[in-house]
Amino acid sequence: MSGVVTEVGSALNGQGKKFLALLRDPAVTTIVVEHRDRFARFGGEYVEAALAAQGRQLLVVDPAEVDDDLVRDVTEILTSLCARLYGRRAAADRARRAVEAVTEDPA
Repeated sequence: MSGVVTEVGSALNGQGKKFLALLRDPAVTTIVVEHRDRFARFGGEYVEAALAAQGRQLLVVDPAEVDDDLVRDVTEILTSLCARLYGRRAAADRARRAVEAVTEDPA
């Protein structure tokens, strides 16, 4: 039996539900992906080795690295980390201002 499963994602967060379902299903013997960096940005060799140990395989249609995608993904990672950092700082500032407002001496 064969089937087609499509999923669009950057493979940065490991939350591709359909892809994870394929990896979990031992009946799936061959997984075909368009680009190597679309199924796992980092550590894809481990996924391939684990599949091979189970007698399964991962076929990559276009094995060439896509530099633009990698640059975009690194930019997204940095943006996410900066947003998290600045979000914490903003939350701390709001909390400090709230405490100051509550503890101010009304004149």
